[in-house]
Parts: sequence; C-alpha cells; structure tokens
Amino acid sequence: MSQPRPVSVLTIAGSDSGGGAGIQADLKTFAAHGVHGLSAIAALTAQNTRGVTAVHVPPVEFLRAQLDACFNDFDVRAVKIGMLANRDVIDTVTDVLVRQRNAKPELAIVLDPVMIATSGAKLLDDSAITALRTRLMPLATVVTPNVPEAEALGSGTIGSRDDLEPAAAKLLASGARAVFLKGGHVPGDPVRDLYLGADGATSIEHARIDVEGHGTGCTLSSAIAANLALGLSPREACLAASDYVHRALLTGSTPGRGGLTILGHWQARNA
Repeated sequence: MSQPRPVSVLTIAGSDSGGGAGIQADLKTFAAHGVHGLSAIAALTAQNTRGVTAVHVPPVEFLRAQLDACFNDFDVRAVKIGMLANRDVIDTVTDVLVRQRNAKPELAIVLDPVMIATSGAKLLDDSAITALRTRLMPLATVVTPNVPEAEALGSGTIGSRDDLEPAAAKLLASGARAVFLKGGHVPGDPVRDLYLGADGATSIEHARIDVEGHGTGCTLSSAIAANLALGLSPREACLAASDYVHRALLTGSTPGRGGLTILGHWQARNA
C-alpha cells in the first residue's frame, strides 16, 4: 500500500561548505521537524568557522531549473528564502514564486533578508535591496530581519527595545503578512524579539547566551517555514521556531577551529 507524500519544504539560499549555516542548516532544521527538505542553491560559498574564502553564483538559468524541478515533482507547502546574491537572482526567484503562488495561494513563503554581513558590510547593492523590498517582501508570509537588515529595509532607526514594534509596523506596511524582528543587536538581557502580524504583536524573550552562534538566522527562518508547512499559524510558527533556535544554541558544539558554535539540531528537537 502506497504511503501519502510527505510534506515538503524548499530552501532557496546559499551553500555553506562548513555545514553550519545556509542550505546545510536549513536541511538539518527541516529534518529535525519531520518534513522533507528540498533545496535550490542560489550561491556556493567556500567557508568554514574561520570565514568565507570564495563565493560562486550559478547562472540564473540553472537556479530556475532547480526551482522547476522541485515544484514539478513535490508537494511544496512552504519556501524559505535566504542568501540571494544579486538583482538577477532576486528577480528570478520572485518570478518563479509569483507563478507558484498564483497556482497555489496557500503556499507559505518565509523571507530571511540576508543583506548585511556580521562585519556590518552590505552584501547586496542598492538595486538588489530595492528589488528585495518591493518585489519579494510583498510575497512573504513572514519576513525575519535582524536590526541592521530591518533598518536597510526602511524600518527607521532601532536603538532600543521600545523601537521594535514601530519598526516592525513600518515593515508590515511594506506588504509582508507578518514580521519577526530579531532583537539580538539591541543591548540588554534577556534578548527580546518581536512578532507582528494581523493577529497583533507578541514579544518573545530568551536569556542571552554567551556564545558566537553560526547559522541562527538561517535556522530560525527554516524552522518557521517547517512549522507553517505543518499547519501552525504564523504567530505559532514564529514562537516555536524561536524556542527551537534557543535550545539549539544551548546544545551546540564547536567542531571547527574558528570557535563558532554550530547549532545542535537533533538535540534541540528532542529536548
């Protein structure tokens, strides 16, 4: 007797050869949540826990072929979007997702707007940021910026916890259905994140952990996508994902010599 097709979740992001972030973190997160993980690689990086040494962006025709292969065969319930290297990549992904959303309005889309490096350097030029804000954000079921990314998307300056809700409201007005604003860059303990959607605002607090985690943003957005695919509401999906990342940080390890903590995905799921 044939088994029903499992729920599938697709990540469109960059590959991390060190296994801690990007596509690799996304697939680990999907597996820990019991969904079938699919991937379309928008960029390849040579990196480890010490840093990134090279980046290769495949032709957009190949990215489109990956996306078509996934959507043509699998029951894709949710999409997580991570690192998109340039305007052409953003336009390609947007065009495919507009077509898929028109055919399947219930398709959940989680956008992790990766545009600011840990060093503070911009990873996207102005035209790419504009395309991300005006074309991709309005498709998002949930958008998950950190503070520098939110500011780059037009939230206004975020200098304290009191700024989180008005900043999230400005992003919500840009078209996304819900915003999960990560507050880790705001000083203070505990760390406060903010969910804002049609169902109101919810603050989420966790004790600040004294580790340098790698792949936390990738993991959060992937966990939200997996939870949405499993039927949770955007608010429920965000709260559950935030708790998952916190547990994964607490149970992480440092497999490389660079000192970064790689999240403990299986330990977090079973905690």
